[in-house]
Amino acid sequence: MAGFRISAAPIEVSALRTEMLAHGAGAYASFEGWVREVNEGRGVLALAYEAYGALAQAEGDKVLAEARQKFAILDAACVHRVGELAVGELAVWVGVSAAHRDAAFAACRYVIDELKSRVPIWKRERYADGEATWQHP
Repeated sequence: MAGFRISAAPIEVSALRTEMLAHGAGAYASFEGWVREVNEGRGVLALAYEAYGALAQAEGDKVLAEARQKFAILDAACVHRVGELAVGELAVWVGVSAAHRDAAFAACRYVIDELKSRVPIWKRERYADGEATWQHP
């Protein structure tokens, strides 16, 4: 799977982790972002994610390619959900395999930080008080 993917279906972490296994890997780091029930003191009922498909795919692939260049890693992958997600659902997963843990941790952090700042994916939080707002995650 190595690469970036946008998915309307739930993310299957165990299958993704298995795809990251490699004989040269001594380390694996991952990040999972879940829908939380409170954001900035407000009760959250659900989130809806939307993406600018082609641009999100291209920029997500670019971020992963940069991580492979900047860090001594074997592979990196990311899946980001779109659509309506309930509290507790997995919204984004990042996985990195490397020979050593320092590179795996650093690359994983780099990927999620860059994705959140550069990839055109937006979330609409629906609050318990009836209000909803759009945000760039």
